Formats: sequence, C-alpha cells, structure tokens
Amino acid sequence: MFRGFIFDLDGTVYRSNTLIPGADGVIRLLRESGRKVVFLSNKPIQTREDYASKLTRLGIPTQPDEVINSTFVMINYLGKNAPQARLFVVGEIPFIEELKRAGFIITDDPKEIDCVVVAFDRTFDYRKLNIAFQAIKLGARFVATNPDRTCPVEGGEIPDCAGMIAAIEAVTEKKVEVVVGKPSPIMMQAALEVLGLKPEDCILIGDRLETDIKMGKESGIATGIVLTGVTNEETLKASKGSSIQPDFVFQSIADVQNLLIGR
Repeated sequence: MFRGFIFDLDGTVYRSNTLIPGADGVIRLLRESGRKVVFLSNKPIQTREDYASKLTRLGIPTQPDEVINSTFVMINYLGKNAPQARLFVVGEIPFIEELKRAGFIITDDPKEIDCVVVAFDRTFDYRKLNIAFQAIKLGARFVATNPDRTCPVEGGEIPDCAGMIAAIEAVTEKKVEVVVGKPSPIMMQAALEVLGLKPEDCILIGDRLETDIKMGKESGIATGIVLTGVTNEETLKASKGSSIQPDFVFQSIADVQNLLIGR
C-alpha cells in the first residue's frame, strides 16, 4: 500500500471555495492510518500559508509545510541555480513578496536583470512584456512557474501562465528555459523531499492528464485521476490512445478510500 499521497488541489480536493464531498473524510482516514499527505498547486498567486489556511477553513487541517506550490519550487530552484540573481517578475504581488522574502532582489531595469521569472499574472500588460523583452535580449535567463494554459474558476476558465510565456517567447524568439511546476520533475522531486519517501511508495492524484498524470508517470509514481475537475469521462475515453494513462480512475477523491480496503 502507498505510504505517501500527493494531491492536486483545484478540481481534486476543492473547486474554487467549495470542498469536494468526501475530501475531508479521506484525508482524515489517510492520516489516521499513518500515511503522509501533501498538497500540490501550480498556482503562484497565493502563499503556502494561504493554501493551508484555506484547506483548514474547508475542514482539512493543514500546515504550510504540507503544501507545495510553484512559488516554493521556484524559490528552491533559483536558490540552487541562481542564488544571487536579480529578478524581473511577471507575476502578482504575493509571488513577488515571497521572492523578496527569500532574499532575491527585484528590479525592472533591463540592464540589471539577470533572470526573467514568469508566473500566472492577471495584471500582465505591455509594460511588463517590454521589460521582459529588453532584458532577455540583453542576455537575461527566462524561467517560469507553470505551463498551464487555463485556470479553473467559478463558472469556467481564464488564461493562465502559458499565455504570459507564449507572449514573451513570441517577441523574443527565445524558448522558456525551465518551467518548475507540474509536470516538471523539479516539482515532483520537491514533493518527495518533503514526504521523505521514494517514488514507488507514493501515489499522485489529480484532475489533469497533461500535468498531474504526466508528471507522475515520468517520475515513476503511481497515478490516479479524478473526474471532478478538468478531466471527465469523455476526455478520458478520448485519451485512450495516449501514453499518459492513469493507474486508477476515481469518480471523486471520496473513492480514494477504496485503496485502503482490504489492505
């Protein structure tokens, strides 16, 4: 049986501000049975503390160190690969503040910028595009938090970080060097380090084939898809010819308790 459970958040544990029925009971059961649990999110618009507070408010008591978001992974990546870098950030205030808190210098002077860091940014505009363009033309590195095309919201979806990445790639003719969020192995490694477990001891459960399931498969981790988010039965059937297939299919997170039955 799996010793570590890695859960995506949006579409898996909750939708917007509504807990998916049964999520609290499953997480409680896993913890009571001695399993380790962490939560993953590609969103860099909230801090780990924010996510932990939201989960706790929804009925799943959570500590910040049980949450791994793309901000946390980006800070770790930059700390290892560009610790003294001066950054220009395409991103929102919480993300920028977290980078500052980690000790990074933020600047909008293209001549001073060592690295352009791109995240989901609902305030993205021509000024930010131009600064990124000028900095990359002068030799700055180009990295990003997550590759998601859209972000699920109440009533539909909105453009996500892929739109900001694509705009900068289009004008600079430079491809983003590194994307640290799902499906990157960089995020998977961060989750395993937090859990203190080997890949074969864990399962990753999420709602997106192209991020959650792909990352798990490429990292040698068992995977489960839930049908309460982006993926539904129709899209799952349409993907049958793809190499990205989950090991388990759950109608919702509530069915994850079946993994404990008879074990």
